[in-house]
Amino acid sequence: MKIVISNASDDPIYEQIARQIRGHILSDELREGDALPSIRGLARELQISVITTKRAFDELEREGFIDTVTGKGSFVAMQNKDLLREKKMKQVENILAEAVREARMLGIGREDLMNMLAVLCEEE
Repeated sequence: MKIVISNASDDPIYEQIARQIRGHILSDELREGDALPSIRGLARELQISVITTKRAFDELEREGFIDTVTGKGSFVAMQNKDLLREKKMKQVENILAEAVREARMLGIGREDLMNMLAVLCEEE
């Protein structure tokens, strides 16, 4: 599992970590029961505070993405397949909503935007 921290990002480091781990889980790169790196190990690897990695893990646990077992570590939580699909759909919906906002700011109309999406879908 690769995590990249961007100092240029406006997002706090813990959010960057949580978002990337969440992405690895949603993309099935990390699967149910997979062990995550230890909080201390990840902090050392990323050269950041243990408190920051702990905060990211706490957020992921609160959202139901991971389970932490005292003395054993953190693991990808069992996911309800329907809920997981819903989370993936919401993630894509958020990205598309941002694209629509950006298109409006640039004066790109609905028809052009729909054509762009159709072309992008065909490229897959």
